[in-house]
Parts: sequence; structure tokens; C-alpha cells
Amino acid sequence: MKLFLLLSAFGFCWAQYAPQTQSGRTSIVHLFEWRWVDIALECERYLGPKGFGGVQVSPPNENIVVTNPSRPWWERYQPVSYKLCTRSGNENEFRDMVTRCNNVGVRIYVDAVINHMCGSGAAAGTGTTCGSYCNPGNREFPAVPYSAWDFNDGKCKTASGGIESYNDPYQVRDCQLVGLLDLALEKDYVRSMIADYLNKLIDIGVAGFRIDASKHMWPGDIKAVLDKLHNLNTNWFPAGSRPFIFQEVPQCVYVHGKPCNVIR
Repeated sequence: MKLFLLLSAFGFCWAQYAPQTQSGRTSIVHLFEWRWVDIALECERYLGPKGFGGVQVSPPNENIVVTNPSRPWWERYQPVSYKLCTRSGNENEFRDMVTRCNNVGVRIYVDAVINHMCGSGAAAGTGTTCGSYCNPGNREFPAVPYSAWDFNDGKCKTASGGIESYNDPYQVRDCQLVGLLDLALEKDYVRSMIADYLNKLIDIGVAGFRIDASKHMWPGDIKAVLDKLHNLNTNWFPAGSRPFIFQEVPQCVYVHGKPCNVIR
């Protein structure tokens, strides 16, 4: 009995490292900025028949609309809510994509932006992909909801409020990354809002997550969020399966709108 419990615990701990692809399928493709309807077709027409294991998709939650420059890729990394509503498609289209891809053996992995919300300098209003109101200057995101209490403004010790030294782990994790409003992941409320979003995606049928900007969050905070996640949907995965987690930890410094500069 003790051996059974030990093996069960060991299997549970390692489950998040299993990609949850079907047997013999090992390749995951990144269909960056593709529409959900097009990904569904790609799964059925090519990826499934050719033996691909999965697709990493762009962030599916509502973001700020950037007009200068016109609609850059990085606006997808400036969330305003956890509604499934972006230029890739709406919630119904996302659900349909996940179902159709899973049905032909292709798993979906979501790029999860959970470190921050949009930039502090974004204008107040409804200039968002789903029309939700936000006021970044006042830290108001009523569609979540988040307020000023849910950000790290008081925790960051730099004069600018942003990261000034990448050699200081406290700045890297507690201060704003290129002006993006840093969420207070030490708070259980914030963790719960994020977990609710990820659990909705799990229940829809996704297989796992790429955690964006993991370098800018405390490992204990990430673990606390992951510990709240559901098992995968048993329509497509064995009972007890855990979401596959892979994290972004680049050895470089972000410059807004430019390539990541390698730290020397």
C-alpha cells in the first residue's frame, strides 16, 4: 500500500512534464497569430494526417488594441481580461478549434500571459479586442476584476517602477517589465483569477501551457497557481492527466517592440 501511494505521488508530480501527445506523435508546431478557424482546418487537413503532436497557439484572452504601430504582434501580450476574444477569434471558435484538433489527435497548448496586464501608459476606454473597459493608469480592469490592490507597484523598489538591473532578482520579479503592469501573484485572489482562466481552458480541452515571462515571477508563485489547476479533460485524456507546462526563461533583456537583447 505504501509503495502504491509513493508511486502514485511520483506519477502525479511528473505528470506536468509529460506533453500529453498521443503515442508516436512528438512534434509541436507554433502557429503564431493564426486564427482559430484556420488552425482547426490545419489540424484536420495536414497536422493530424501527418502525425504532428500539437499546436502552440497565441494568447487567446482579450488584449489592448495598439494602433501605433498598427496592430503589432506584441499587443497580444498586453491583456485586459481573461475573456476568450482576440483577433484570432471568439470563444466559440476557440472551443471548436480545440475539439476538432483533439479529435484528429493534435493537442492544443496555450501561450499563457499571467505575469502582467497591459502597459501602464495605455489609454482608458474600450479600445480592446472585446470592448471591455479598462483604465490602466488607475489599475482598473473591471472585466477580471483587478484593482490597484492587485499589482506590485508598492513592492517594486526602483524609482522608475521598472526593471533597472537584471542582476537584481527582486527587480526582475517585482518591477514592471517594459512598462507592463506587474500582477501581485503572492496574493491568493490574483492566483485564483489566473487559475480560473487556465482551468477554463483546461476544461475546454487544452493539453497545457507555455508560461510567458516566467523569469519575471517568483517560482513559488508559479507553483501556487499550477497547484490550483484541474486535471485534463477526460474526453481526450486519461483520468488524472495533468497539463503540460513549459516556461519562458530567456537569457536576455526585453526592449519594448524590439528583439530580446542577450545578457553578456
